[in-house]
Amino acid sequence: MEYENKLVLAPMVRVGTLPFRLLAAQYGADITYGEEIIDHKFVKCERRINESIGSIDFVEKGTENVVFRTCNEERNRVVFQIGTSDAVRALTAAQIVCKDVAAIDVNMGCPKSFSISGGMGAALLAKPELIHDILTTLKRNLDTPITCKIRLLKSSQDTVELARRIERTGVSALAVHGRKVADRPRDPAKWSEIADIVAALSIPVIANGDVFNYKDFQHIRDATGATSVMVARGALWNASIFSPSGKLYWEDVKREYLRKSILWDNDVKSTKQTLKEMIMHHSCLELPEGKAINKSETLADLAAYYGEEKYFRFVNENRLQVKGIE
Repeated sequence: MEYENKLVLAPMVRVGTLPFRLLAAQYGADITYGEEIIDHKFVKCERRINESIGSIDFVEKGTENVVFRTCNEERNRVVFQIGTSDAVRALTAAQIVCKDVAAIDVNMGCPKSFSISGGMGAALLAKPELIHDILTTLKRNLDTPITCKIRLLKSSQDTVELARRIERTGVSALAVHGRKVADRPRDPAKWSEIADIVAALSIPVIANGDVFNYKDFQHIRDATGATSVMVARGALWNASIFSPSGKLYWEDVKREYLRKSILWDNDVKSTKQTLKEMIMHHSCLELPEGKAINKSETLADLAAYYGEEKYFRFVNENRLQVKGIE
């Protein structure tokens, strides 16, 4: 995995599934992070080849739920992000998936209560010794590149000191969200504090926050000196933000996402959640489209609403042929 001059899709809960990652890559994303997967759940998974759709599935034993789905097409750019508070458990989870992804990332920045209450995400920022234990354990036992993603601490000096400790573990890169744990998305990202980190480290730094147009990628590079830039909300609202020729009409992007969800048999709840997140920036969920998404119970229902019935039938008929069923 190379981290120089890359456009990166950030990890997003319930959004960063295979169809959305492939959508971002289609428009120009060089590296795509999956949504955070909690180690407790992933250690219960087993790897399976899904021949009917050509994917590699990690399925939770007992429930048959697909916890993580990937494919050979994204093998050299997909990053598996793990939520963890224990080095041994993190390694056990990473060993299950490491041969099928380009890198393993440890989430050290999520401020949500479900993550912090379990000692994961931003809770790790106050535990530098545990950070060191987790990262060195992964580095020592895996050939796969290891990275982590953090937020800013109370002072720039504190963040720089933590970043230097992280660098000494041998990680390949460090992603930095330019906000503190208590900050809200509406608060502007603090580029100068990311610049302080960049100046202090020799490993690549990926700057994250406030990317809403393609030109913002270069603006943030110039402001921070970071080697690469990561985008979350801007990509969610229109994944073609990665295209140097400019964003496409968001209705077309949304339809392309649905087609990819059909092609890769994405979980309908995940598909609905992502569609709702995509339209909330442009419309209102109380309008007919939002109500239609809420009422949909299957991918077939969504295909019918968006006029993709023909594509849905084509994909599923070919799937049946692959399985040898007439």
